[in-house]
Amino acid sequence: MSHPIMFDDADAALQRIREISLAFPGAAERVSHGRPNFFTTKTFCYYGGSERGDHVGARHDTAILFRPDPADEPALRQDGRFWEPAYLWPAGWLGVDLAAAGGVDRGGVDWDEVAELIDASYRVTAPKRLVRELDALSGRGSG
Repeated sequence: MSHPIMFDDADAALQRIREISLAFPGAAERVSHGRPNFFTTKTFCYYGGSERGDHVGARHDTAILFRPDPADEPALRQDGRFWEPAYLWPAGWLGVDLAAAGGVDRGGVDWDEVAELIDASYRVTAPKRLVRELDALSGRGSG
């Protein structure tokens, strides 16, 4: 069964998420369950989703869903902006609605924070060789 497309390709926030996500080594994009997701061997970021327990129609179309760094997860869970996404929450995923977190339309999104969340999710999900490549590119490598 095919899922309906639940995003607008011209969405400025999606374009920014693409820019951030596709800059990671080995990253690609595909549409799954009607929404863009960014992956290497595993998905590290979804664009759009719904909260755990939401009913049909309660969507967050300008949200990112991500796997937080385990060290940051407790603090993120205490921040009211973050929520457990439907279906993904048992695996430790969180969501944040960009519209609610500062306003996509008003230019209030903290894109540095969004990039940090996506970076952490990439590091949790990507193969170690790609994380080493990222570290080498960003100068974070050990040595």
